[in-house]
Amino acid sequence: MTDLLTTQPAVRLADVSKVYGHGPRGLLALDRVSLSVAPGEFVCLLGASGCGKSTLLSLVAGLDRPTGGQITAPGARIAMMFQEPALFPWLTVSANVEMAMRVKGVGRQERRARAAELLETVRLGGFGRKRPHELSGGMRQRVALARALAQDADVLLMDEPFGALDAMTRDLLHDELERIWRERGLAVLFVTHNVREAVRLGDRVVLLSSRPGRVVEEFPVELARPRRTDSAEVATLAARITDRLREEVARHGR
Repeated sequence: MTDLLTTQPAVRLADVSKVYGHGPRGLLALDRVSLSVAPGEFVCLLGASGCGKSTLLSLVAGLDRPTGGQITAPGARIAMMFQEPALFPWLTVSANVEMAMRVKGVGRQERRARAAELLETVRLGGFGRKRPHELSGGMRQRVALARALAQDADVLLMDEPFGALDAMTRDLLHDELERIWRERGLAVLFVTHNVREAVRLGDRVVLLSSRPGRVVEEFPVELARPRRTDSAEVATLAARITDRLREEVARHGR
């Protein structure tokens, strides 16, 4: 992998703050967060509920604007994958994947060919004519991943995409995500509450404080890939990060 310390960041946040509301009743969600994600780097965000992880992703995606600071993503194409698949139930799987391309004006024949290719990428070849209700939860998340990839993104934002899945399905999707990330050289910013998931997937784990969200510590993950969630090495680092997270939560009385 390219030296992540010497490449220009795919995404850079410099002293980013976000306040909801105005005046004394305003809620400070993020406070002067600085963070860079290099091209091809997989960064996981951890923190207690309400610490601003999802807010940070929304700001990077351009769905909201920061109150202060600056976010830059020079030349990057950004896609976001949410906690829920949010598929259109009346459309086929293929048509759901095609939606982003349709909005961009891509022709029908090209859309269909591209959607079929992406469904093969996420191991759903042959399911293009199914409807979302005919798929399992894990399969619907695969469709959502294919739809995000259809945007030809080089930065992928993921907001707890596997949180509602059972452990076995989540483990299989970890493998698929890692494979696709490697093949495409994506920069990934991944939000999770699961410490072992963060260590299993990330090149780096960034810990945010309780509200307001601030970067309190970063943990490089220097374990060889592929990794297993239940491996001793993953468990050891996850325990260290969990202890630090508990300290932070206790400090804020939550």
